[in-house]
Amino acid sequence: MRKHLEIYPVTGLPEIAAGDDLAGLIGDAADLRDGDVVSVTSKIVSKTEGRLTTGTRDEAIDAELVRVVAQRGDTRIVQTRHGLVMAAAGTDTSNTTPGTVLLLPVDPDLSARNLRTALKDRYDVNVGIVITDTLGRPWRNGQTDLAIGAAGVQVIEDLRGTTDSHGNVLAVTEPALADEIASASELVKGKADGVPVAVLRGLSDAVLPAGEHGSGARALVRDAEMDLFSLGTREAARAAVLQRRAPTGSREVDPALWDGLLVDDEDVHIELLDGSVAVFGDDAVAVGVIAERLAVLLHAEGYGVTVRTGPGSEATVTFGSRSR
Repeated sequence: MRKHLEIYPVTGLPEIAAGDDLAGLIGDAADLRDGDVVSVTSKIVSKTEGRLTTGTRDEAIDAELVRVVAQRGDTRIVQTRHGLVMAAAGTDTSNTTPGTVLLLPVDPDLSARNLRTALKDRYDVNVGIVITDTLGRPWRNGQTDLAIGAAGVQVIEDLRGTTDSHGNVLAVTEPALADEIASASELVKGKADGVPVAVLRGLSDAVLPAGEHGSGARALVRDAEMDLFSLGTREAARAAVLQRRAPTGSREVDPALWDGLLVDDEDVHIELLDGSVAVFGDDAVAVGVIAERLAVLLHAEGYGVTVRTGPGSEATVTFGSRSR
């Protein structure tokens, strides 16, 4: 347990523009020491990298997304090319010239590595870098800062196999340290105070040796196959309109897993077989949604899963023995 943590805002930075020397600006303004972690708002990284585009925000979102996860009115929650799921693909129109939109860095982990290397070369300090952005969270009001890029810092602490104060073995505990750093630094940066950088002191055990950049914040992104909610509101909408059908049971799968998943309506039909589920119907999109939903949940429960699509609107979800 870390018993002491200090967080310092880095003040006095000028308005950042494309091509500015971000490492020099931060290094001159901050009292950096070995083992510090520097938290940098993604907005100023994007500005130095010239990530300003013309056009509307909707056009910028369309260019940055790989899929729409949810939409309500004009608000879109999308997955970006980085794998991040966030509102408006992380685009920003505040403090930019009218008719322009600021995008996220192309590769936030690379940006973090470059900044860390430059600070080491010029100021001879070994620091960790966390690049942050503000995100909302499912089932929670408000927003908080999370890590979208990192270098030289342990992004996840693996406490599995250790014991708690009562001697219980921790089986799944993996604190998202880089996200915790991002949120903590926001306490001194603030949205309206014009302080885009903070320094955290007391985390030297989480800072990697010079030259070792680590996995980056990409390691914090959960793969879709492990995400129980990867289909977003498309899944929720279909679940709301389809009627539940009591499962007949199959192989060794816990019957409770099927509750609310096996559905029949005029578009989709499901046949439960030994070791597989056949999904078919007139609506190819609906068939794909249900097949993917079944595959994600079976995989999350530890089953080996294969999804095969057939001619027309058909899909087969095959599952093997449970691995855990």
